[in-house]
Amino acid sequence: MDNTSRQFFKRACAVIPGGVNSPVRACHNVDSLPLFIAKGQGSHLWDVDGHEYVDFVLSWGPMILGHAEPSVTRAVCEAAAHGASYGAPCPDEVALAEEVVAAMPSLEMVRMVNSGTEATMSALRLARAVTQRDKVLKFIGCYHGHADAFLAAAGSGLATFSIPGTPGVPAAVVADTLLAPYNDLDAVEDLFVHDGEQIAAVIVEPVAANMGLILPKPGFLEGLRALTIKYGSLLIFDEVITGFRVAYGGAQARWGIEPDLTTFGKIIGGGLPVGAFGGKRRFMERIAPKGDVYQAGTLSGNPLAMAAGLTTLHLLKTADYDALEARTVAFANELAAILAAKNVPIKVPTMASMFCPFFSENEVTSYTDAKHCDQQLFTSFYKQMRARGIYLAPSGFETGMISFAHTDDDFNKALEAARAVRF
Repeated sequence: MDNTSRQFFKRACAVIPGGVNSPVRACHNVDSLPLFIAKGQGSHLWDVDGHEYVDFVLSWGPMILGHAEPSVTRAVCEAAAHGASYGAPCPDEVALAEEVVAAMPSLEMVRMVNSGTEATMSALRLARAVTQRDKVLKFIGCYHGHADAFLAAAGSGLATFSIPGTPGVPAAVVADTLLAPYNDLDAVEDLFVHDGEQIAAVIVEPVAANMGLILPKPGFLEGLRALTIKYGSLLIFDEVITGFRVAYGGAQARWGIEPDLTTFGKIIGGGLPVGAFGGKRRFMERIAPKGDVYQAGTLSGNPLAMAAGLTTLHLLKTADYDALEARTVAFANELAAILAAKNVPIKVPTMASMFCPFFSENEVTSYTDAKHCDQQLFTSFYKQMRARGIYLAPSGFETGMISFAHTDDDFNKALEAARAVRF
């Protein structure tokens, strides 16, 4: 790490807790200091010391078109010339809502918010109001933002009691949060047998992308849909990451499953802070001012963010998702072969334009499996790749992202860097 990034980090530590505004950026998990980024263009980043990197983080997912995509940049600049915020409706929020509703099979209405956390928090409030129940079932290792109800942790096996996952969250707040292992449909069914009449909703990342990249087992998502229908609970798909990435219509289109509510973030803001939640009209019309469930936000529907999101979706509507997925699979397979030749345990699963190097001999299908991966090997891999100009997420529990802007040269540079890694 060169002097300028180091100096910025020192200054940041004096005025920002931990020197960062989101914890994983601190790079503690990989025995490194954070890079301070000066600019991004296409699939590349440059830090404040002038070093160039091939970016496989993409702001944790939203930059599927690459950084500073000209049409998106132009749309934001044109919107900014008319004012940064109105605190009143603007035309683009209507247009973006129409695009999101048209893209997702389950949606009839959508409410714009400012982050994925705000979207999931609001969706849960709505589900509780609709069902007149209090409990929510989530999956160990799935991340749905930092609202109190979702910050629950549990020991091994089926959790019968939930405890706060962080100080500052009262035990009473997460007492109604039930936990099950991802991909364990039997555990979910057991919870429904015991508490089904009290469960307002099941919330799930249809593709788990916050404990590395873990794909749903065949029948898992279908089983959740069937159980929620049987017990009168709502099924919430958290498509903050998967929405417009695993397919233009999200995971629900790819798997042919219609959840009751869906949450969004990342891509629908085109790099600006945007979230949304939506679902069937009969549920969404419970939201104020039409209905009695209160949700509000001064910056919701912000004209800059709406312009960025609307332009992004217009470009994605005709994008070749199949070709991007094929390139991702080819890259991941070659990366896995290179690392396997070094006699380290490695699996590199993919889904659409996402990939994840798990240093494990076994397939990773749950958070427990992910925790058993060799994090020391990942740390060594991360540090050596970063030193060779490859920017990866600084945690073995995060997912690599690929954009339409990535080139064959980018992939080749990353593979050459991997060939040079020594364990």
